[in-house]
Amino acid sequence: MIVTKKSDKIGWKSNIEALKYIPRFFTLIWQTNKWLFLWNIIARLIKSVLPVLLLWVGKLIIDEVVLQIDLPEKDLVRLWYLLGTELLLAVFSDLLSRLISLIDALLGDLYGNKSSVRIIQKAASVPLSQLEDADFYDKLERARRQTTSRVTLMSTVLSQAQDMITVISLIGGLIVFEPWLILILFIAIIPSFLNEIKFSRSSYSLVRRWTPERRELDYLRYIGASDVTAKEIKLFGLASFISQRFSELAHKYYLANKTLAIKRASWGSIFHIIGDLSYYGAYVLIIIRTVTGIITIGDLTFLAGAFRRLRNQLQTIFSRLSRITESALYLKDYFDFLDADHGSINNHNLESAPKKVEQGFEFQDVSFKYAGSDQYVLQNLSFRLPAGEKLALVGENGAGKTTLIKLLLRMYKPTEGKILLEGKDIWTMDPLEYQKLFGVIFQDFVKFQMIARENIGVGKVDEMDNTSKIKFAAQRSLADQVIEDLPDGYDQQLGKRFRQGKELSGGQWQKIALARAYMKNAEVIILDEPTAALDARAEFEAFQRFVDLTKGKTAVLISHRFSTVRMANRILVLKQGRLLEMGTHEALLKKKGLYQELFQYQARGYQ
Repeated sequence: MIVTKKSDKIGWKSNIEALKYIPRFFTLIWQTNKWLFLWNIIARLIKSVLPVLLLWVGKLIIDEVVLQIDLPEKDLVRLWYLLGTELLLAVFSDLLSRLISLIDALLGDLYGNKSSVRIIQKAASVPLSQLEDADFYDKLERARRQTTSRVTLMSTVLSQAQDMITVISLIGGLIVFEPWLILILFIAIIPSFLNEIKFSRSSYSLVRRWTPERRELDYLRYIGASDVTAKEIKLFGLASFISQRFSELAHKYYLANKTLAIKRASWGSIFHIIGDLSYYGAYVLIIIRTVTGIITIGDLTFLAGAFRRLRNQLQTIFSRLSRITESALYLKDYFDFLDADHGSINNHNLESAPKKVEQGFEFQDVSFKYAGSDQYVLQNLSFRLPAGEKLALVGENGAGKTTLIKLLLRMYKPTEGKILLEGKDIWTMDPLEYQKLFGVIFQDFVKFQMIARENIGVGKVDEMDNTSKIKFAAQRSLADQVIEDLPDGYDQQLGKRFRQGKELSGGQWQKIALARAYMKNAEVIILDEPTAALDARAEFEAFQRFVDLTKGKTAVLISHRFSTVRMANRILVLKQGRLLEMGTHEALLKKKGLYQELFQYQARGYQ
């Protein structure tokens, strides 16, 4: 169970500093769609002055009605003109509101989409070591949540600007008649505003420090209702365990949020009552001045409406301002994630990787340990992998075989030593260019919930629409036999997540995954337990094709099956992260070391 940290406190300074991200936020919105943004601004500017115009026309109507009451001969032309004007203003105001809502929705969707793309691209630029770090995932989770929830910030800030223009126009009207009303208004509103600011900080602090727990809740939701985990959940009777764990953690979060919500509602109610008393106190004074003849009934209508509208607008502005400062704190999380150097690779000043492997690779005294660990996974590895050679990695579980592959792929940087390609350190090369040299299938390969052709096409994305190349890759991996039996062939949806999807067996999925490596037709092919789920015949056929395909290419193979390992030119034997033996199959058998021991264990199983 994750232990919650309760020390994250957000002060006033953090609220103010977070507002500096608002201009950058709107720059991104402007870049999303300039014309939609301009029309939004224009519509809001027009909309902002309509409330005072409606109140003023309403005042003129009341004064005209009172005037016509006292006249012996009625002339209602001006009255009808004023009523028509008010109707047109009301209709126009409604149409503008709908237009603003429409533009907000469209801009929000576009911005949300681009924000998600930015996060995906940022995560793709981060080294694998960071993606496996819990603190990084907390930051990623906060940034990911802001992608959708901060879409409303745009509408909130623009509405704030619109309402402030409205308030200025209403204040102008009040100053003409009764300027002392402004002072009463601000005295009533400011305490409520300070209360909102205080609790917005508290709300953000709560959400921030509960990030690990909320990630755990999301994970429990996933494993509790997923086709991937369903078999184990049912077999081991885990439903009650998972649901109870979820309930306990969710209830703790509920209690923490409940305490804050009750305090916020209680203090908010008190300050709202103060505002109501101030409003009606001012209303009484306006009525007295009307009864004594100082102002007209129309003036009364205008002042009462303007004061009520101004009070509501100011309360909305102050309340909204607290939401804006709270949202800006979340926005800060988003930009902090995008701006942070999570170990991202700076491609400037890096050399281009070679297009072909002419000489090969060399490990020079390479050691590696994971961040935060004192234990080496690999130690003092030194060996060469000449171009065109097929190298097999052998060793017991935990010997470091897959980690060695990740180092070769430049996913991890050696803690000590160097890995050279063509005599140059691979960490001086552009990572994207370097990794284009490799076609890789890991033992935990991804089963993409896509159609069959896309599942193979991801091996070389720029050839995704090349049907002939996809089919050729499928033939080489024997995936064509799997696809031919599917109802929709290469257009068949795979996996059960989406409608009409077909689930494949482990061996069938593995053939699809192998086709991706062949699709890329890379200089170096790496297969990490690529045939573990295949039967003996399919495995033999797959490796016969593998040998043919890799002629003239460099290849690295990890397998526990010695029938396939012996196809390699050389075999590297690892034990507890150290290079123990290296040589051909025959030579290693004659050594009578670990390789021979493991070979004999497996051979006895077939006797």
